[in-house]
Amino acid sequence: MKSAMLLFLKGIAMGMADAVPGVSGGTIAVITRVYEKLIFSISAVDATAIRLLFSGRVNQLWIRINGTFLALLAAGVLTGLLISANTVLFLLTNHFELLMAFFIGLVLASAWLLKSKFDCRDISNLGSLVIGIIITLLVSVISPNSMQNASLFYIFLSGWIAICAMILPGISGAFVLLIFGVYETLLTALIEINLLVITVFGTACIGGLISFSRIISWVLKHHYEKGYSFLIGMLMGSIYALWPWKITVNPQGVENSGETILQTSNTLPLNYKMVTGNDPLILGVLLSVIAGLTLILVFNKLFASKAG
Repeated sequence: MKSAMLLFLKGIAMGMADAVPGVSGGTIAVITRVYEKLIFSISAVDATAIRLLFSGRVNQLWIRINGTFLALLAAGVLTGLLISANTVLFLLTNHFELLMAFFIGLVLASAWLLKSKFDCRDISNLGSLVIGIIITLLVSVISPNSMQNASLFYIFLSGWIAICAMILPGISGAFVLLIFGVYETLLTALIEINLLVITVFGTACIGGLISFSRIISWVLKHHYEKGYSFLIGMLMGSIYALWPWKITVNPQGVENSGETILQTSNTLPLNYKMVTGNDPLILGVLLSVIAGLTLILVFNKLFASKAG
């Protein structure tokens, strides 16, 4: 029960992260050390698994895909998404700087602990690390778009790509949906229970998850150190997207302190105060970073021997 509850809580953390543009559920999966098990379990959903299903050998199928693990984690993710509607989104609106700083603390501690996954003296591993950082930075600086009346095919394509991003540390699936301009469309569909849009998007997510997880599992099996150095690079690159002090930029490039944080530019604390008139909360940000660091270090001390 203790192990099951712990796994469920990890799923909740992943779900809450996935709902926030700029934060990746894949990041939380790496932090909580369920990433490899998750990828290998999802990639086990293949032709053999389908044959087991249609032949009625459900027990063998359940064991093959690590069904209990996936079910508990999925239940946690769904619960986290529901919780985020009130908790994380409230913090995002009212305590943005402190929340982002807390996430930065999580990322820094995780990157430090996971450095043992590869030999940092190997040039090819360092190259993979740099590529991971660069890719995350490139995605982070893309400006979100807005699209009305997106076609079902476009929603399907967006969902396929976004779910691939969600299982990569450092790239936010919610932010990818913002880039494609369908984030609000999907939120509206969920609120209005538009079953057609939800079904199309859900089908795309399932297809993308199964196909992309096979690529990642192959990399981890055959190029373990390079794969992990790349993933850690993406973790480190996500700090840019998580930077606490952001100012909004309108289409003409004029900086202001508008309410939306979807189109933003990173700035230094003192400039943030001059532009927005808001307190940069430097002490609070530092304490939040320390809180994130401490949480991961304590978590690692308690559960390092278990992956979930």
